[in-house]
Amino acid sequence: MPLSLTEEHTDLASAVSDFAERFADILETREHLQAYAEGGRPDHWAELVDNGLHALHISEERGGQGGSVADTAIVVEEFGHRLVPGPLVSTVLASSAVAGATECKASTSGLDLFADGATGALVMPTAAVTVAASAEGWLLSGSIGVASLLSAEQLVIGFTSEDVTRFALVDAQAAGLTKRVAASSDLTRDAGILELDGLAIGHEAILEGLEASYVDALKAALLAAEASGLMRWAVEATTDYAKIREQFDQPIGSFQAIKHKCANLLISSELATAAAWSAVVSLDQDRTQQALAAGSAIQSAIVPAVEAITEAVTIFGGIGFTWEHDAHLYWRRAMSLAAQVAPVADSVAALGRTALDADRQIDIVLPDEDPAFRTRIGALLDEAAQLDNEHDGGRWYSRGSQRTFLAENGLAAPHWPAPYGLGATPAEQVVIGQEYARRGLVQPTSVIGEWAMPTILAYGTEAIKEQFALPTLRGELAWCQLFSEPGAGSDLAGLSTRATRVDGGWELKGQKVWTSGAHEADWGICLARTDTEVRKHKGLSYFLVDMRSTGVDVRPLMQPTGASEFNEVFLDAVFVPDEYLLGEPGQGWRITATTLQNERTQISAGVSAGTEDAMRELISEDGYIGTEREAFTALGKIVASSSAIGALNLRETLRQVNGSDPGVGSSLAKVAQARLTREAASLVTALAGPAMLFANAPAGAVTRQLDVPQVLLGGGTVEIQLNVIAERILGLPRG
Repeated sequence: MPLSLTEEHTDLASAVSDFAERFADILETREHLQAYAEGGRPDHWAELVDNGLHALHISEERGGQGGSVADTAIVVEEFGHRLVPGPLVSTVLASSAVAGATECKASTSGLDLFADGATGALVMPTAAVTVAASAEGWLLSGSIGVASLLSAEQLVIGFTSEDVTRFALVDAQAAGLTKRVAASSDLTRDAGILELDGLAIGHEAILEGLEASYVDALKAALLAAEASGLMRWAVEATTDYAKIREQFDQPIGSFQAIKHKCANLLISSELATAAAWSAVVSLDQDRTQQALAAGSAIQSAIVPAVEAITEAVTIFGGIGFTWEHDAHLYWRRAMSLAAQVAPVADSVAALGRTALDADRQIDIVLPDEDPAFRTRIGALLDEAAQLDNEHDGGRWYSRGSQRTFLAENGLAAPHWPAPYGLGATPAEQVVIGQEYARRGLVQPTSVIGEWAMPTILAYGTEAIKEQFALPTLRGELAWCQLFSEPGAGSDLAGLSTRATRVDGGWELKGQKVWTSGAHEADWGICLARTDTEVRKHKGLSYFLVDMRSTGVDVRPLMQPTGASEFNEVFLDAVFVPDEYLLGEPGQGWRITATTLQNERTQISAGVSAGTEDAMRELISEDGYIGTEREAFTALGKIVASSSAIGALNLRETLRQVNGSDPGVGSSLAKVAQARLTREAASLVTALAGPAMLFANAPAGAVTRQLDVPQVLLGGGTVEIQLNVIAERILGLPRG
């Protein structure tokens, strides 16, 4: 999905796409590669300036459009998607940095120049440039490679003197400055070597109030936005190709290996978009948040773009490895982006240091919020805060005065319809989540009841709703899900548990497995086959089973950790009265879709997938082997991915808040989360080292490693989920 979340940004992206189609066709681009390499402006530059696409983030007072960097990021992403040539990205990087300074002589003159259409480039501080103080300011010497240097008319140059980093606006024709021509890896944009030989920087050239943390985040945000555009092209182009390219008389997209490649590309692309978006958001936050977001954008968007295009080439096969195919042009641009954030090892270690004591946070700002609703919710939660639960079973199994109060006031599951919930919209759920967080209250959950009850509310009789809804919300009833079977695995429709009609109801016979919490459950939702004469999806029915019924035999399965969270459940002639059949016989598959889709909208200011705590514990308690840099590098890798997954989930919430239908993010995040859990456990194992010899290894390292399979297998294996993504989201043919 594109970077845009709002209707305005969607319209802007569409307009930019139309611009690129009219003025920057890739066949036209190929005809001018030599001119771009020499720093020539593309023919569309004047039209681009006339349309104001270069100055969306510049104030109207200075001749711009009065928008934000977020607007400019939409343009950058779409230009990357369409491989638009020329110095737009380098120019908006420079002008956005100038716009981030406080009002001063350099910022006002610079913004005037950029608004008029001047091109530019951003030069970050580097040890390759030496700085000497002078009576008038500073003298800079050294050399550095700069993207779009040859075409730049204005340079924003960063330098550090006496531990203070400053940025200056410099005319590209200034004395003491030389541009040396060098062939760019990106054939659609120039690059060069900036030679500084005593370049004089006066105080009037300094961009006052421009902090290095802001410029770092700005650069990461815009380069990540472009990287996400490149990766979106890779997804679209390879998917289209996989649908029409045939081998062995079948489209190659029907082969599981190709399906998984395309699905993985989509996951990488969406994580890149989310990380870029998070970095853009951070520009209005503090230094710590900017550093966290910038590090994630580098690791989850800019660097992976190279591998994404490489993978695309493998899907295209031989044709992708030719000059005539556009893949290498996108590939080259991805390489040039990665080069601009090198050395990556330094950035990931720095991210780990920052993340040791800080999480990525994004506050959701709601349009057209109803203050009266927030006040009413706050008052109810203030009252709840004065109550205690007599039975403390944590978030899942607590029950008592507080939980009963929350349930009876619609705040245990506010997204449920009245009278059991508030029928809360996504925006209202955000408000409720924020008010819970402000008071340090934890919103209760009924675990499997989160899936079971919406289905019961949709298909059950009024008597059934009344029997189960409030007791479940109050924590008086626990649920389990009797779906998986030993022979069916991830093929839910292949189950063999039979339900036979008997006097007054149904008799269930069969075996279920991997049933979470069955040993503690009061009721279970169960799929059983009621008709063997029809296709397997159509012969299923949906039952509510009293787990204390005669014939229900629950046998806990001990896991490698020694815990028994899962169970085998044997159903031996279990009687289920007619009123506990939901819907009609044969509707089970359709009803199950409701169950699987009804997850609570997750609302949180925390942008994290929650996989980094063990690594933080190891580092904080000095329980790791190896160097400190290696430990922080490991933490940085996990935090980068965790933040991107969290941002992806948050974007899904915002999509709903803005009135759009839910996107595909949650499906993709599930796969990404499973993989991250595995990687995090492996890194913790490596950092714990010899301590893994003992069961009580620090940070629960042994247990965490042994817990990995339940994440990889639960709810359908990663491989099955990749097939679903490929077929249902990308539209690839079934094999």
